Amino acid sequence: MPCFRCGARQTDPVRGASPWKRGVRADRQVLICPRCQSAPDGAADLDRCASCGSAALGCRLGEVECRDCGHTREAVPDEAAPADLVPSGAHPADGGLSEEVAAALTRFFRRDSGA
Repeated sequence: MPCFRCGARQTDPVRGASPWKRGVRADRQVLICPRCQSAPDGAADLDRCASCGSAALGCRLGEVECRDCGHTREAVPDEAAPADLVPSGAHPADGGLSEEVAAALTRFFRRDSGA
């Protein structure tokens, strides 16, 4: 899953905790890259807890839960979520991953058939 703000892809982290953060936007789980986190408005686009105002939310199994106060609420179904959750040029379902995989398979099989 790419960064929801800039579209950067997460790479395999070095040992330890990942510098990428999770958040919720329009009741969907999103990732935020370290560069976008350090921007002055890094969490401005994220949903906030209705109870305490925190942006430390997690989304799972149709619920949005605040990691600070524990408040939970039902998530809005995917069909009702806005389409602007994905950076421009990325496919909403996979963030452009399917195109990358298709290109890699084409390169692999083209190389393999010549051997």
